[in-house]
Amino acid sequence: MTVNFILNGDDIVVRTAPERRLIDILRDDFGLLAAKPGCRAGLCGACTVFLDGHLVNACLVPAFRLGGREVITLEGFSQTDEYTDIAHGFSQSGLDTCGFCDAGKILSAEALLARNLRPSKEEALAAFRGVRCACTDPDSLAAAVLAAADIRRRRLYGRG
Repeated sequence: MTVNFILNGDDIVVRTAPERRLIDILRDDFGLLAAKPGCRAGLCGACTVFLDGHLVNACLVPAFRLGGREVITLEGFSQTDEYTDIAHGFSQSGLDTCGFCDAGKILSAEALLARNLRPSKEEALAAFRGVRCACTDPDSLAAAVLAAADIRRRRLYGRG
């Protein structure tokens, strides 16, 4: 089948099997490696992408569901000011990750900050329920998101 969709702002046409998963299309056809094929069951969050602005596990999305939709990967998101806010917040907080589930962490942080620029620690912790990570403790991750929120507020409004 032929599938037309938007990938990181570009119109894409790909010929593929209808049941082939988005994670494999991203990695094998386009060399986009930030999303990782961790569990392939939608449980770990390593393959997180935005699909029409919503967080999804790319390992669960078959090609036949992509037609006319928009996919943003960590590679595409990393070109934005919003990514820079999160990266600076993570760095400022001393958050050190192994890199395997960065797509899940960073895009989950963005999903939260896009709807709430003043999240509580509990809301920050809840934002990462879909990301299974062994290298980062939850409190450090929540602190990093709160720092990113402060950076974003200052960028947008000139104050924290």
